Amino acid sequence: MRVESAETGSVPTTVHPAEVDCASGVVTAAPASVECIPAERDSAATGEASRHAGYVEVVRPGMLTTVQDWPGRVGYWHVGVPPSGPMDDLSFRLGNRSLGNDEGAAGLECTLGGPALTFSESTRVCVTGAPARVSVEGKPVRMWRTVLVPAGGVLEVGAVTGPGMRTYILVEGGICLPEYLGSTATFTLGKFGGGAGAVLRAGERLPLGAPGGNGVSGVPMEDQPVLTHRWELAVTEGPHGAPEFFTRADIDTVLGTDYTVHFNSDRTGVRLVGPKPEWARSDGGEAGLHPSNIHDTPYSVGALDFTGDTPILLGPDGPSLGGFVCPVTVVAAERWKLGQLAPGDTVRFVPIRADRAASPRELGQARRAAWPSVLSTGGDGDDGVLRRADVDDEIGVTYRRQGDDGVLVEYGAMTLDLGLRARVHALHRRLLTEAVPGVTELTPGVRSLQIRVDRHILPVPRLLDLLAEAEAVLPAAADLVVPSRTVHLPLSWDDPSTREAITRYMHGVRADAPWCPWNIEFIRRMNGLGSVDDVYDTVFGAEYLVLGLGDVYLGAPVATPIDPRHRLVTTKYNPARTWTPENAVGIGGAYLCVYGMEGPGGYQFVGRTTQVWNHRATESPWLLRYFDRIRWYPVEADELLDMRADFAAGAVEVRAEDGEFRLADYRRFLDENHSAIEEFRTVQARAFAAERESWRMAGELSD
Repeated sequence: MRVESAETGSVPTTVHPAEVDCASGVVTAAPASVECIPAERDSAATGEASRHAGYVEVVRPGMLTTVQDWPGRVGYWHVGVPPSGPMDDLSFRLGNRSLGNDEGAAGLECTLGGPALTFSESTRVCVTGAPARVSVEGKPVRMWRTVLVPAGGVLEVGAVTGPGMRTYILVEGGICLPEYLGSTATFTLGKFGGGAGAVLRAGERLPLGAPGGNGVSGVPMEDQPVLTHRWELAVTEGPHGAPEFFTRADIDTVLGTDYTVHFNSDRTGVRLVGPKPEWARSDGGEAGLHPSNIHDTPYSVGALDFTGDTPILLGPDGPSLGGFVCPVTVVAAERWKLGQLAPGDTVRFVPIRADRAASPRELGQARRAAWPSVLSTGGDGDDGVLRRADVDDEIGVTYRRQGDDGVLVEYGAMTLDLGLRARVHALHRRLLTEAVPGVTELTPGVRSLQIRVDRHILPVPRLLDLLAEAEAVLPAAADLVVPSRTVHLPLSWDDPSTREAITRYMHGVRADAPWCPWNIEFIRRMNGLGSVDDVYDTVFGAEYLVLGLGDVYLGAPVATPIDPRHRLVTTKYNPARTWTPENAVGIGGAYLCVYGMEGPGGYQFVGRTTQVWNHRATESPWLLRYFDRIRWYPVEADELLDMRADFAAGAVEVRAEDGEFRLADYRRFLDENHSAIEEFRTVQARAFAAERESWRMAGELSD
């Protein structure tokens, strides 16, 4: 990936997609690994020779079988790369331990039905997870036991008989494949990890590592997790509870209702069917028309995310950043259950105190996985708010709980203020510089910073004290000066792929949505503009400041126009789309986003651009940095397809000019243009209110 500098003309320079402190992440706890000596294989993933030539060959791939390792791809949440890894980490790790492997060694995750595999040499295996018929050379064998597959023998794993959803195949020595960003875990949506960034294929050969330590006969019965069709999940309150976002009655409903697992669930998230919240707010303001909308905030795996009125439990392939509220979060030791939730199962959320959550380090009885119920006398009773404080006379800070292993730091009021993003940046930089032991991830949002910890090294109360100490020495936000390139990207306006996504939504989700059949007309109406040409002129005339990366996935920017007169405000789809084309460009709330890959989504489409993630790069494959400025230039749909093909082949140059962003200069600009900005906002607010009233009359919103 190259950038053509404005100063050097055609002389290409390498794009370094993030500043040093943002590019490397903050992983202080390295992912578990196993020493592998990879074998020669027919798959294109590697051609390395080895001293250990063992391999497993796929005879039948099964319905959805992928290579996973644990804890997965840690350290890239801040650029929209999910951890992936086994959805049921407990079954996976127990199987590895029984074989004498490192508990994180790569194995296979099978969804609904397993594969048929043949082994080049005599190999011990252990099949765990959801019950299924397992056989070696046609003879039934027990799950949760280590069994020997002879050289040339065939291991077959049949369909899951239930309860549960996923079965795991662990192999002596582990599967040894090249790592991508520090892990072999397969992320199919991102097209990386595993053998070829995809599900297993018939004929594929996977090299095996050399056998390691001594194993045992199997997983003890008392350590095996209990699977059921009626699940209880231990949750902590927060980050966004009552009375700020939900009513007390809403929270009582969340904690007192049996939700049903929807069939449209996968590794990105488990959709649930349940009652519609009443909501404590009438709308999300600048973040969107629906009361579930907030300024984009880092998510936690295991969060109960309300995308509009639809609750979704975010999975290990889920998004790192988004604009929806999450009232409760499944504790780390209970997230294995998400991997076994099957369509039609019921789910009950049980609040517990964060300091009494079981440890995810445990694999035995202390994990409490053999208990069918969550035993609890109640939660923390603090609505997920750990602490509040004042930064200065105008800005406050709120520390919110994100599960038992995370804190969300939020600055100021629920408004779009670049001064708040400057404060987030200052705290982010300081924590990176200090390299606090126990901090595993740092992810900035628009007005927030997510801090994930290993609570055995850094308990949350101690983290809160460290954050209070940091606040006392942070520089004033007004002093912020950061590098800020202007990056020029192509935009195919109202691209055919986005039109197709709207059509799919109307046929498969809902046809009567206010934003259908044309998102651009909806944007015009919500902002009180005279014509759709005004929408076009506004988008192409704006300079978008990148506030976050990874919304949605793979270095995708969430950005807002620097000039408030260019900030078109919309709301997000409710319910969300099930399909969005890669690199679609949309607006949600006051923010613009480029979708990093295919997947679900909710922003209102304006077009499509070229890639923002370079799959050819083995290090720092993301194109953009925090505080970059995006300028769009128009291209035709066919021209964009050619550019995308060239980009994929590594032949595209992206033009960028170096510069800097000074908050003091920006505030001076706001003062000088105050009257014109307020005039624009008045017209916009009038149109927003009219749209909201039409929604209320149509039953889209609660009274």
